[in-house]
Amino acid sequence: MHQLQPTLSRTILSPKILHNKTTKKFASLLKKTINLFADTETTYYPLASFKNQHLQAEDTPFNDNLISSVNMSDSFDIGVVPSIEKDINTTTTTANGSSLENAKAAVVNNASAAANAVKNHPITQNLANGPVAENVKNESAKTQAEFSNLAAARTRPAAPAATGQQLTHYHSFFSSLLSWDNPRASGIAFASVILFIFAARYLNILKYAFKFTYLTLLVTVAAEATGKALFSRGFVTQIRPRKYYTVPKETLDALTGDFHELINFFVIESQRIVFAENILASAAAFLGAFISYYLIKIVPFWGLSLIGSSVVFLSPLIYKTNKELIDNQIAHASSIVNQQTEQVKQLASHHAARAADTTKQYASDYSAKAQEMIGNARGRSVSPTAVKKENVPATTTSAYKAEDFPVAPKEEFKAPPVGAQANVLRGEDEPLIAT
Repeated sequence: MHQLQPTLSRTILSPKILHNKTTKKFASLLKKTINLFADTETTYYPLASFKNQHLQAEDTPFNDNLISSVNMSDSFDIGVVPSIEKDINTTTTTANGSSLENAKAAVVNNASAAANAVKNHPITQNLANGPVAENVKNESAKTQAEFSNLAAARTRPAAPAATGQQLTHYHSFFSSLLSWDNPRASGIAFASVILFIFAARYLNILKYAFKFTYLTLLVTVAAEATGKALFSRGFVTQIRPRKYYTVPKETLDALTGDFHELINFFVIESQRIVFAENILASAAAFLGAFISYYLIKIVPFWGLSLIGSSVVFLSPLIYKTNKELIDNQIAHASSIVNQQTEQVKQLASHHAARAADTTKQYASDYSAKAQEMIGNARGRSVSPTAVKKENVPATTTSAYKAEDFPVAPKEEFKAPPVGAQANVLRGEDEPLIAT
């Protein structure tokens, strides 16, 4: 039918048919229809060929078969014209809608073709399938495996604390992270910490957060308003998800549990350091606090954070890389310290022995002297014995004579009987008041 319509119009417009009055009116209406379809650029007829066929209608040979197919009787009803105009309006509306869809399909097809062209380009193929791409894929796979191992290390340690309490799973996690058991994961974590410190120092994160927010909202609002103004349907509406994302309760519970374990990790470790459960760790914390006390006077906080993070991450790495050398030096220093300690112990024991001997000697001397003095004191306290002296002629005369002294008693004193003495005392009247 679509192929017969241009031919039919060309046949009707031929000079052999235009002498009929009704046919002339139909031909005039058909011309207007052709022009209308040409202006609206509908896809119902091939426009360029249709115009050319219309212009060349007079040169087209007469076709009796086509004319006989048209009912040219006097009873030709011109009332069919309004229905043709109604169909034209409907076709025009449909054409406008289909043109929008065709434009969208054309944009999508062009973008897809460009993407395929870039993807199939030799340079892209070399980059995607060459040795560099293979190396990148291998390193990416190893990195993912190490991060998986680091996540799997979050288990509670078997050894409890000194108080018998069970430690958190973050003890194993940070131990594995700082010991560089997974070097790629530890390196990425260290780089992330350093970048965060520099970003906090040199970037106004809050300012850029507000800027990102208002730019995002500007793009979404403009896209939605433009789409509704031009196509009666916003662009953002078309990409809006069918269901907004929500955080599951299980995820929140897991995050809350992890946050609780992280807080307990810092609380337990601070107490273990304060109460010297591990003397080396406590000594290292003391040294760090002592140095930080003086560095904070000349170094800003971000610089101190940078130094602390570097020491925490790089010290285990340096020890692990040069473990044999460091262990030998530590063993040598320990042997020297032990030798010096042994010498000090021997010297101290030698001087202690000499001091003990000297003290013992002095104690024995003083003990002997004390015993001698005690013996002399006891000798003086004993009653003297009678010693007969020989008569020695007096060489000098004394001023006193023997008769001047009373005669010494030769018999023992005899006490009077108690009863008699008591009777004598009773017989005497004692005065009440002594005079």
